[in-house]
Amino acid sequence: MQTGTHSDQPVEMPPMDEFNQQLINNVHPPTWVNPDPTGRYNLVVIGAGTAGLITAAVAAAVGAKVALIERHLMGGDCLNVGCVPSKGVIRAARVWAEVNNAAEFGLDIPEGVKRDFGVAMARMRKLRAKISHVDSAHRYKGLGVDVFIGDGRFTGPGTVEVAGKILEFAKAVICTGAHAAAPPIPGLADTRYLTNETIFSLTELPPRLGVIGAGPIGCEMAQAFARFGSQVYLVEALHGVLPNEDHDAADIVHQALERDGVQLLCCGKDLRITSTAGSKHLSVDSHGKHYDVAVDEILVGVGRRPNVDGLGLELMGVEFDKTGVKVNDRLQTTNPKIFAAGDICFPYKFTHTADAMAQIVIQNALFPHPFGLGYASTKSLIIPWATYTEPEIAHVGLYEREAKDKGIEVDTFTFKLDEVDRAILDGEDEGFARVHVKKGTDTILGATIVAAHAGDMISEFTLAMKGGLGLRTITGTIHPYPTQAEVIKKVANAWRKTTFTAGKKKFLTQLFARMR
Repeated sequence: MQTGTHSDQPVEMPPMDEFNQQLINNVHPPTWVNPDPTGRYNLVVIGAGTAGLITAAVAAAVGAKVALIERHLMGGDCLNVGCVPSKGVIRAARVWAEVNNAAEFGLDIPEGVKRDFGVAMARMRKLRAKISHVDSAHRYKGLGVDVFIGDGRFTGPGTVEVAGKILEFAKAVICTGAHAAAPPIPGLADTRYLTNETIFSLTELPPRLGVIGAGPIGCEMAQAFARFGSQVYLVEALHGVLPNEDHDAADIVHQALERDGVQLLCCGKDLRITSTAGSKHLSVDSHGKHYDVAVDEILVGVGRRPNVDGLGLELMGVEFDKTGVKVNDRLQTTNPKIFAAGDICFPYKFTHTADAMAQIVIQNALFPHPFGLGYASTKSLIIPWATYTEPEIAHVGLYEREAKDKGIEVDTFTFKLDEVDRAILDGEDEGFARVHVKKGTDTILGATIVAAHAGDMISEFTLAMKGGLGLRTITGTIHPYPTQAEVIKKVANAWRKTTFTAGKKKFLTQLFARMR
């Protein structure tokens, strides 16, 4: 993630406690000395988020001479302000919710139990720091990568400058990612607000929190902070939450958010923000009613902007626009010597997608056709994703509406968790598994799971799709009982029942009659 301060400026991540100090010592060491370039690099990678880290590590592992440039924090959004801290916060909030519901399980929690948001956030910072050594500058130096801390900029054909040093390259990869950007909401620019890049620095719980955007970030944080005890107002311009998901799937999450105390103001129109002494105000119309809500903090969960400024892309003939760098399905930019990977160039902005794209870049940049490997393509990617609310929503492949838009006829099968024994026993029986198959076949085109562990469970469908395995294989696979993942076999069995036609039954009835 090539954003933030230059290498000769101190990096701070509040609060500057021992955990964040450890984090910075790993991912932006204050005393780091950039190496002296020695000859031409096979690969220069700009940006040390997930895509850049994987690209550099794999390239070095196969023997390439590699340079990796990062001007802010190695590990990018995922480690520092994304997946890692958010899941640490979500886990703590889940425990708080379980305590609130403990009476159902025979545990009487007396009033006055101490609840310390600061401790929960410190736990997150501690675990983030523990994980950060994997992405550290010193570890990558040990892997054989020349790590440069500073602003990287293309300066001419085959050269990049960083911190006053010129690096020559045969191929380069842009992995600079994206950053939070403010949507054009009246008054927002004049108001101090939080994004995913700042919310994890909180040490005190805001009594009232306004969240703009009911996508994955907004829903996850709205639920977590409501469980911590904030009064949360979630504003969404469209109807409901998670508008890209199936409506009935998103509605389950919507109901869960409301149970946790989140007030949803959807179909929000004419949103305006103002500030007064001591508070901020969200003014919005929702379902024909006007709301003027006072909050202590505002989290903006919509809007991303690619990190393209200052890279010298124009000089290199690399085309880009407001969505990012333009690439073909081989991840090659309009300059054939320069590739891109990750959030800077791809619509599916997930850590696991950036990892997969790094593998594609390695093959295409270092092992093109003359080496006999052939080209790798993003067209072959089967990408799952998950939103980590409770319950979670996970999806892979096509939605039914997308299949229809493509003119593909599908059969759709859904099996609810309230018919799965383990889900009932766990008290987590809201949700379902849904699978779409090509009509008249068992070929899986897409799947959605709504469940407490949907993010873990979706991989069975993803693996089947990648391996060209249909529902018939899943029905023949033994699943341990009792598990929530049994819902996957049950939805596959729902398909199998449709293959037992009336004609087949009539034939077997006659056959069995002759056997009596």
